[in-house]
Amino acid sequence: MIKGFWWKIGGVIIFLYVLIGGMTVPTKSGVTSVSPNNAENGQPLQLKVIGYNTHFAESKKLRAWLKKDSLYAIKAIKTESNSETMVTFTFNIPESFPGKERVQPLTLIIDNEIDGAFVQPNAVFISLKDSLTFNSKDWTSADLSGFHTSKGLKFPYRNILNETIRNTFFHVALWFAMFILLIIGLYHAIQYLLTGLHEHDIQSTSFNRIAIMYGVFGLITGSVWAKFTWNTFWTTDVKLNMTAVAMLIYVAYLVLRGSSTDYDRRAKMSASYSIFAFIALIPLVFVIPRMTDSLHPGNGGNPALGGEDLDHTLRLFFTHLLLLLF
Repeated sequence: MIKGFWWKIGGVIIFLYVLIGGMTVPTKSGVTSVSPNNAENGQPLQLKVIGYNTHFAESKKLRAWLKKDSLYAIKAIKTESNSETMVTFTFNIPESFPGKERVQPLTLIIDNEIDGAFVQPNAVFISLKDSLTFNSKDWTSADLSGFHTSKGLKFPYRNILNETIRNTFFHVALWFAMFILLIIGLYHAIQYLLTGLHEHDIQSTSFNRIAIMYGVFGLITGSVWAKFTWNTFWTTDVKLNMTAVAMLIYVAYLVLRGSSTDYDRRAKMSASYSIFAFIALIPLVFVIPRMTDSLHPGNGGNPALGGEDLDHTLRLFFTHLLLLLF
């Protein structure tokens, strides 16, 4: 009996693995805020840093740099840990800077033996009050070496997402699975129209129904994500609206299935409508959102998640959930 239900048992195991592991694996350390975020050259700078999942007070090897580029950086000359998540670094900002820009951004790098190394790009902007000839000796205090690595399994930290980055392997996996199932449903719809075999109608309907359910869950998880990042469950964003329209078109497919008691007529209408719905889905979800500005990652010039946003740990849970959805 167990042999016949191995796929169900495996699905339950994968689901528990993703749910428990995905909700308990901690995020990496990061920077929530930096103040002040601007300063002048040739002046000392006391930089107050608020961290996330950090151990500033516990650490015995806390270091920090303000990095200009791959060649030049300055090291903090003083460190005061106020708490595990709050620290003040003191820097001597050099008089001269490489480059001719009047305002130059510096990236904050923090390292300790517990949290490892993490960065905050463009943490401080330096306004150059004097145009001086660059002297590389002003930048020789930095030694960007011997970085620590945080131990254990951890999700990437992004200060615009915080803990909601876990939603990546729910929200994104649901949409991936939905599109693949819709393609399979489309294939069976075409096969039914070509062959008239009811088996293809049953397959097409089954795949479409599951895909629609995934799409509804995708909209719900997306709304939860939007509430945190955009402070609202729904916006007038073109990606969200076009996706909602596409889902309504597919919901109408379910209504159409229940509008006739004649099996052959219902199957032909459903198969034809399934082709129309998928053709409408492509421009609504993939074309129109890319033709205008959009808040949604991957559309309208807004880059999709990748690199630091979607590292190997997150991909691990994402892949397992994607397998579960199939």
